[in-house]
Amino acid sequence: MDDAFFMAQALEQAQKAWDLGEVPVGAVLVRDGRIVAVGCNQPIGAHDPTAHAEIMALRAAAQVLGNYRLPGCDLYVTLEPCAMCAGAMMHARLSRVIYGTTDPKTGACGSIIDLFAQQQLNHHTAVVGGVLAQECSTLLKDFFAERRRMQQNQSLGIQ
Repeated sequence: MDDAFFMAQALEQAQKAWDLGEVPVGAVLVRDGRIVAVGCNQPIGAHDPTAHAEIMALRAAAQVLGNYRLPGCDLYVTLEPCAMCAGAMMHARLSRVIYGTTDPKTGACGSIIDLFAQQQLNHHTAVVGGVLAQECSTLLKDFFAERRRMQQNQSLGIQ
């Protein structure tokens, strides 16, 4: 199994988020080449600002593995993590974070800030970006294009 395989699994989770009416971001947590947990964005439906795909996968993995620390685990996520998610990943002691497309508005792996590069922190998670970047980016762009069309149609009274 390689990074592209697991990112494709994260894209499936992103599609689930879209189907729920959420911004399509998906995450898959892997340990020893096996998927331990998955997550998709759910902040709208869950009325929870922390219910990002990454957090959902981290919570599920912690329950499955019986530990809030997740050493030896890799997290695949379709969108560059935000500061909240990056902080949670560092607290979980992940080995690697692999993301698809960059987030120029809230990305904390180098787009806005690079929290993982802060040498003062006591845990250092390796970061790999750009895995299936085009596919991850296209999914997000298509989602927001559909949302804009729906809003325009509503304002014009078109069903």
